[in-house]
Amino acid sequence: MLDDVTLDRGLRLGLDALGFDTPTDVQQQVVPSALTGTDLTVTAATGSGKTLAYLIPLAQRILTMKSRPRTGTLAVVLVPTRELARQVLKHCRQLLDKTPLQVQAITGGADFKYQSSLLRKDPEIVIATPGRLLEHCQRGSAELASVQTLVLDEADRMLDLGFRDDVGDIAEHCPEQRQVLMLSATAGHPGVRKVAQTLLNEPQEIALAAPRQAHSDIYHQMILADSQQHKDKLLIALMRAGGFQRALVFANKRSTAARLADLLQHHDLRSGCLHGELSTEERKHVMAQYSDNRFAILCASDVAARGLDVKGIDLVVNYDMPHSGDDYVHRTGRTARAGAQGLAISLVAAPEWNLMISISRYLQLEFERRALPGLKARYNGPKKMKSSGKAAGSKKKKKPAAAKAKSRARNQKAKGRRRGSEQTATSDRTAKSDAANKTNKGSVDGFAPLMKKKPSR
Repeated sequence: MLDDVTLDRGLRLGLDALGFDTPTDVQQQVVPSALTGTDLTVTAATGSGKTLAYLIPLAQRILTMKSRPRTGTLAVVLVPTRELARQVLKHCRQLLDKTPLQVQAITGGADFKYQSSLLRKDPEIVIATPGRLLEHCQRGSAELASVQTLVLDEADRMLDLGFRDDVGDIAEHCPEQRQVLMLSATAGHPGVRKVAQTLLNEPQEIALAAPRQAHSDIYHQMILADSQQHKDKLLIALMRAGGFQRALVFANKRSTAARLADLLQHHDLRSGCLHGELSTEERKHVMAQYSDNRFAILCASDVAARGLDVKGIDLVVNYDMPHSGDDYVHRTGRTARAGAQGLAISLVAAPEWNLMISISRYLQLEFERRALPGLKARYNGPKKMKSSGKAAGSKKKKKPAAAKAKSRARNQKAKGRRRGSEQTATSDRTAKSDAANKTNKGSVDGFAPLMKKKPSR
């Protein structure tokens, strides 16, 4: 692997132990460029081998340093989620197994004092989520003054989760003369461009993923559904049909993911649940069982859409349609990794039709329609459609002005009266008013009684 690049013997042995013979496209382009020390922005599809693409040059630069600082971390890898941090930690330890380098993961949800003790051992590489690492920096338990490489993995997801300020604050704790590698699966993300302008110095751009393009090794299907109950039946039928090694079921809400896991278990289908409300230990336990084939179906919220790298996931089911085309790419990217093929099935109810069309147009893909025997939906798509394929809604007619006038409260008093009665009532009120005015005019007409003159004081 990477025969044209000079690598430390320990790294070579680590790569051989990992069983990598041929580098992926992203590894072939990123490793040589990163070894020169230049800043990089890398856009590549999920499952394309980005993790090793930055870990190899990062470790090689440390191993070839003439004199290493006695204290402090030399490389920091920032990731958006705890799951991704554990995945990167696993790959990094496998890669560095034959080297003297040490790596630790610092994420939220773990004991702060224990993490401080790990940082006091001065691991050369720290893999962390931004919020927790910044907390260590502010309390003085993390020393980043010697960092020579800062990696922002899944940068677009980090920004979507609101970590932009944290990333900037962490960068300020690092020296100005450092290398920054920014990796993303989404091309053209506006937030990524802004951060790149702030943190990177004349970066080289490497783009291996066409913008707005779904994974080419995934078959995309959709099954129409009438209701939530119908979706439940479809999901159970899909899971009972088998034909997959591991399945990943995505829902938009944590409560839905938990309900689906319970539903499948009720029907004797062994499944687990992963969402953001679980503790770190609970997440580790679920992922360990999933990786060890204790169960083959994992129901998850979008917390698993990034960084979940488990071999053998060949089916992804969108129980709920994702909110955007980018989210669809990240969800379905959990399958068809490292050159394998996968299947993505989306269950689409009537309210989700327009969202499905938007994702299809955004990613320039066509969903293959599919129906399960005995569970075909009565809903067959909108009766009227626009040229874009979206449902054509009926416009509400505006009430005429006359109707509005009749609905006013002041006009309700006239209800039930004969025509003209309102005019008669008005003329009567006018006549009474005139009579009162005449009375108040005093002796103008000569017949009013004389008024007594007030005595002067």
